[in-house]
Amino acid sequence: MKRQPAPDRVVRRLSLYLRQLEHLAERGIDKVSSSQLAGSLQVSAAQVRKDLAHFGQFGRPGVGYRVRPLIDELRRILGTDKTWNVIVVGAGNLGSALLQYKGFLKRGFRFVAAFDVARGKIGRHIGNVRVRHMGELARIVRRHRVKLAILAVPADAAQRVAERLCKAGIKGILNFAPATLAAPPDVAVGPIDLAASLEQMSFAVASGTSTR
Repeated sequence: MKRQPAPDRVVRRLSLYLRQLEHLAERGIDKVSSSQLAGSLQVSAAQVRKDLAHFGQFGRPGVGYRVRPLIDELRRILGTDKTWNVIVVGAGNLGSALLQYKGFLKRGFRFVAAFDVARGKIGRHIGNVRVRHMGELARIVRRHRVKLAILAVPADAAQRVAERLCKAGIKGILNFAPATLAAPPDVAVGPIDLAASLEQMSFAVASGTSTR
């Protein structure tokens, strides 16, 4: 029987489980129970078991989960058991900060190029990545077989740039622009609205409600 697609919130929790498992592995811990994994993330043990059950049977009752094999399984599920080539469009302050963050490579995401239209930015290197003109976008995407892009451009340019990315063959866009994007059904768009996230956080603090 074909499995039903996991809800987005379940996939987000998988990333949290993976981070915690990696911390446990670094400490030399070989096994973990659903209760132990849940307690550190403020979810229930039943929720951990239910989330993992979307993707298979990984633990044993009364024994728990083997940490390193579960890390491997979660990386496979999330697609980070291989390295993905990624481009960044927009080499301003935000784009530059993202390009210089070394944590992405550790998670399997390698920046191969950045793009902008400002003459003063083209040809510069940010970290180990060269900033190129948008006219080179399609060629670089084909050359490096890029499927993922980070969009860090002004709101009024976001849709236009997203359309160019889709046309070039990009299948996943992480959108930092404060704009809602329209994309073909086969292109995944992940909106990252920092201001909205802060608004939700400020609401939680002001009202005294939990943010989890």
